[in-house]
Amino acid sequence: QVQLVESGGGLVQSGGSLRLTCKGSGRIVSINKRGWYRQAPGKQREYVAVWTNSGATTYADAVKGRFTLSRDDGFAVSLQMDNLKPEDTGVYFCNVRSGWTEYWGQGTQVTVSS
Repeated sequence: QVQLVESGGGLVQSGGSLRLTCKGSGRIVSINKRGWYRQAPGKQREYVAVWTNSGATTYADAVKGRFTLSRDDGFAVSLQMDNLKPEDTGVYFCNVRSGWTEYWGQGTQVTVSS
């Protein structure tokens, strides 16, 4: 059974940095995509950054130049977040897709104070 566990969230002041890490366990034969999504209170979950097996990494416009996704061992993935803003507040989820199957972590809270 595949499990994803996020860590690294917390409370930070505007302009600060956090590094989120997503560790995976289990076995996935092939990975099409891995990335990060977030959900602010009262809003729908939105994409933040995604790597695809074509080698491309894309970022939402709101985080370009401030966030950096990196792939770790296995199917783990990290997100370095710099120059954080209050609007970055939310629960951050890691996601891995293999074929038509998607795996999600339980999420980690990020709160940015102004």
